[in-house]
Amino acid sequence: MFAHVFIAKPLHSFARHALMATGLDRAGLAFRQDYFGDPAGWAALVRLLQDIFGIDIDPLQQLGGPDASSMPFGWFDAEGELAANLSAFALPFVLNGRIVHAAGLQSGAVRPPWRGRGLYRDLTAKALDWCERRGFEAVILYTDKPSLYEPYGFRAMPLHRYVGTAPAPAIDGATAARPLLPANAEDLALLQMLLKARSPVSTTLSVTANAAMFLINTQLDADVRISFLEDCQAVIAWKMDGTGRFSLLDVVAAEIPSLAAILGGLDIASATVEVLFRPDKLGWTGAPQPFEGGTTLMLRGLGDDAPHFPAMLSPMADF
Repeated sequence: MFAHVFIAKPLHSFARHALMATGLDRAGLAFRQDYFGDPAGWAALVRLLQDIFGIDIDPLQQLGGPDASSMPFGWFDAEGELAANLSAFALPFVLNGRIVHAAGLQSGAVRPPWRGRGLYRDLTAKALDWCERRGFEAVILYTDKPSLYEPYGFRAMPLHRYVGTAPAPAIDGATAARPLLPANAEDLALLQMLLKARSPVSTTLSVTANAAMFLINTQLDADVRISFLEDCQAVIAWKMDGTGRFSLLDVVAAEIPSLAAILGGLDIASATVEVLFRPDKLGWTGAPQPFEGGTTLMLRGLGDDAPHFPAMLSPMADF
């Protein structure tokens, strides 16, 4: 999709000022930030992302709203339309057993008539400055245009899924899973409760809190299935392709069940499995394979602490 999450070193003040001043043509526009609480501002963002990316994030309002830590930055025209937007938010994640105090950027877009005027560079500088002033040690970024971020010192991180033979499903009288429908009020309340108490799906690389992104992704990808395993008090995000291969996207639970228990609860006997995160908690070992998903995970900073193993963040964290 179009999400942005960075792991960033602080920008020195002279660099920030240079970024904000270089080539900025704001004639006819007004800068605003922190407008998600304004219905008109939110509606302008919904229209921008619908027009540029063809996706509708408005259902997020019925699913609990944007992340409370979100800080949008935007240039608005005289009619109240967003010419350019970039939003920052807190996105802590686990890396090698420790929680990294990270920020993310998402919803970066510029309308075609306003491109080439330095607006996006300006918003990027403002967002990075916001992250710096709040003491975030890291930022990560998903983008389909990595060249936009390389000048800022970002580097691409290769993504890897894990593929292998499926374990025998563990049935042992387990209650069958049921579909979970976020549009249903009771199901949404259950999902929100589990998202608040979730354990990282991996001890090596995993987000720790991504409720808003998880919830909107249940609406944006029609192929994603959401199932509730009552015995495990676990929500499973998964897909099944035309060849019968089972894809595990995410697990939301206080204690991550084994892959065998997941397959047993879903009543799936797939020959092969792919897991779209590092499966160190699943009691199963697959072989890492490069993942081509159309977007690139880019990192800036962390130095030697950056991941040096094949892994990826769950696609349910990609927004």
